[in-house]
Amino acid sequence: MSQNVHRGLSHPSKRGDRATNRRRFFGQTAGLAAATVVADRVLAAGRPGPNDRIRVAVAGVRGRGGQLLSLFSSLAQVEVVYVCDVDRRTLDARLKSLAQSGRPEPKGIEDFRVALDDTSVDALVLGTPDHWHAIPTILACQAGKDVYVEKPDGHNLVEGRTMVAAAKKYGRVVQLGTQARSGAHLHRAMAYLAKGSIGRAVFAKAWESARQGSIGRPPDSPVPPGVNYDLWLGPAPLRPFNICRFHGSWRWFFDYGTGDLGNDGVHRLDIARWGLETAVAAQGGKLPAIPRSVSAHGGKYYFDDAQEWPDTLMVTYEYPGCVLTYEMRLWSPYPLEGEAEGAAIFGDKGYVVIGNGRWRAFESGGKQVVEERGGYNDQGHIENFLECMRVRKKPAADLETVGHPSSLLCHLGNAAWRAGHTLRFDPETYTFPGSEDAQKYLTRPEYRKPWVLPDLGRL
Repeated sequence: MSQNVHRGLSHPSKRGDRATNRRRFFGQTAGLAAATVVADRVLAAGRPGPNDRIRVAVAGVRGRGGQLLSLFSSLAQVEVVYVCDVDRRTLDARLKSLAQSGRPEPKGIEDFRVALDDTSVDALVLGTPDHWHAIPTILACQAGKDVYVEKPDGHNLVEGRTMVAAAKKYGRVVQLGTQARSGAHLHRAMAYLAKGSIGRAVFAKAWESARQGSIGRPPDSPVPPGVNYDLWLGPAPLRPFNICRFHGSWRWFFDYGTGDLGNDGVHRLDIARWGLETAVAAQGGKLPAIPRSVSAHGGKYYFDDAQEWPDTLMVTYEYPGCVLTYEMRLWSPYPLEGEAEGAAIFGDKGYVVIGNGRWRAFESGGKQVVEERGGYNDQGHIENFLECMRVRKKPAADLETVGHPSSLLCHLGNAAWRAGHTLRFDPETYTFPGSEDAQKYLTRPEYRKPWVLPDLGRL
């Protein structure tokens, strides 16, 4: 495949001073835009043959990123040419595992920008922490690469908006890792709602009620050998190394993650929003992409540990004529509506409950009339991304139309909780009108140089 163009990001060993770095980060030319259009035209002109593999780089390969690496590398139409991680132990373990597969051996790298320098790379796959979603996505779009990025779309609202702007400007395919959008059984659930089966829907909810553990309060410690901690921090503030702010548990801290609302909640809210939108459309209405107000209540009521985000939370999203809620109980050992994690859409003639492995429909009076089992279809979601790369169309969880609107609900809920009062959001200006105290939750107070987020006028 490899029809990409590239902006010419320099190799780490050849980088100059900070001013030069910033010029390289933000620079672009009319020639790039024209070349990207030409590349897309070549891709759209004919589907590559079965031996024309899509070449990808996978960055952040521990945890979910490791699963993505396994999935991408298992597909015959894919060649993984770079594996990237800032932890040498993780990187070596993944390379060793791939070496046993008999596939072409990828290069192990620490800095993802090395892969962006390679014009033969078609796509960047990001399993990195939340604070490393936006900038690599934007740089990849500028370098002519398509992107598969894990959820949520960024660390905050402005990052998500900037990612969308970059994808649009450079004509890139960007798929968010909300794999439920590729689940066949969930499409059948939406088809059931689209028939008007539950009548007039005015309420939906999403929830997390699976018990999680404490992360404790370990002391700061030296950086583990083989870890590039400065690069791991990236745009986040420089702080002493702490193991509970690192692998896995980074998500519970304001600097790097979005709490469980952005971690698991984005899946449930995406499904609930999708279902409510479908049910409202069945009655001739249209659910706006953005709620008109958001309020949130909760806190750290159960776990006495270092986590900064709440373990108990209720968020209410108000739309014209309907309401969507999100409930988080990270300490409860029992399900809600029969599902530890789920979404439900309620109408005046019945309702639908959607869990991780099944969906059920109920008629008026509570009689169950449908039950279908199925998974979220990780592989199908990836295959959808690859096919959309080939034919240049929007994927199932397209960043602009699906990924960002659902991620936005998480960022809005977190902002409302941190502000401590109801917020109204203006999608045209990306501000909270009348809530000056909440504006600071739209983005980071400061991005650590050289990892400065570009403003829209500089993309």
